[in-house]
Amino acid sequence: MSSETSAALSLLSAGAVRERAHRLLAIGLEDRLPSFRIHLDRMDSTAELVVETTRQAYPSLAVPFHSRWRHFSLNGVDRWTRLADQIAWQEPAARARAEFDLAMVSVFLDAGAGPSWRYRDPVTGSAIGRSEGLGLASLAMFTAGTFSSDPRQPLRADADALADLSVEDLARGMQISDANPLVGIDGRVNLLRSLGRLLASKPAVFGRCDTPRPGGLFDRLVSLAEDRRLPAPTILSELLRELGPIWPSRLVLGEVPLGDCWKHPMLTTDDATSQLMPLHKLSQWLAYSLIEPLQNAGIAVTDIDGLTGLAEYRNGGLFIDNGVLTFRDEGDAYREHDVASPLVVEWRGLTVALLDRVADDVRRRLGLDANALPLAKILEGGTWAAGRRLARERRADASPPVKIISDGTVF
Repeated sequence: MSSETSAALSLLSAGAVRERAHRLLAIGLEDRLPSFRIHLDRMDSTAELVVETTRQAYPSLAVPFHSRWRHFSLNGVDRWTRLADQIAWQEPAARARAEFDLAMVSVFLDAGAGPSWRYRDPVTGSAIGRSEGLGLASLAMFTAGTFSSDPRQPLRADADALADLSVEDLARGMQISDANPLVGIDGRVNLLRSLGRLLASKPAVFGRCDTPRPGGLFDRLVSLAEDRRLPAPTILSELLRELGPIWPSRLVLGEVPLGDCWKHPMLTTDDATSQLMPLHKLSQWLAYSLIEPLQNAGIAVTDIDGLTGLAEYRNGGLFIDNGVLTFRDEGDAYREHDVASPLVVEWRGLTVALLDRVADDVRRRLGLDANALPLAKILEGGTWAAGRRLARERRADASPPVKIISDGTVF
């Protein structure tokens, strides 16, 4: 293995995300970052806001994991569970494969929808935007068999069906029109097509017990479990190593696609990873979303806090809107920024490190430890909800405080 390849693989982990994020924070605390200043005196009120938001949503503090499964419920009805519980699955693994199929397709469709798109739910008539709307729309497409090659088995996703997915298929399922535009539809379709082609090219990984499908990763992960115990960071590492090639036009090092990894000028090192900041937001969101299907199939997922917080605009918006982070150039609040820009990379990296800090403070205030309240629950309770709350209070369209040019595969 070449030194470049080895260096690249070192970035495909949650540990690398956390280490570099905290390095960026340390530079920021010395006031040496180009885009943001950090005000730790605002962290107390931020933690208090997260605690207040968590108690409002979960008075008993029985907080679920932050994962895609939360978005399949509406008005207290968990639509996937209600459907899946009625099916006579041949074995727990069969349900887990279907849940992997659903989670993976749905997460890859879950980059930001933009402020104007809405999904009109046919059951309730409600118009639902953003992640919740995308979740319900993707669930409806899944249950209708949009991603299956076999009409007799609609509740699955297949490599062939994904590879052949059309813009029209997605536009129909997402109810997209001139009056209801969705940001980045081409990027989403291309991502799912790339996923389908990659699944078909790796039958040893994704087709162990069936034709190649996203759910084949369940069997791969079970094979890596020791005594039916699997560390959460292993889920992420497998996702990054096996699915890396599907991401569009991103950095490549030593022939290894780096995925959600970008350059920041302050992160210099003495090897080939100099100036690189791995973030792996969608992959970590997916890793969190695969925990529950694994647990339900009898696999104990350990070291959940080995994953990091998610470098996305609700968590990141929390820190800007509450004054922990301020723009060094106030004009940057009004400009549009590409996802690859140092400003966005800096903001996202700082978000990961600050989430670790606020999590410690939230636990202290609630008198709970990391076992009782892992980061995945603080995000749900939590920082993501508090970030959305502040966005709604400060901007009519609830948009993030950084104007981002997105291709539909990052945010």
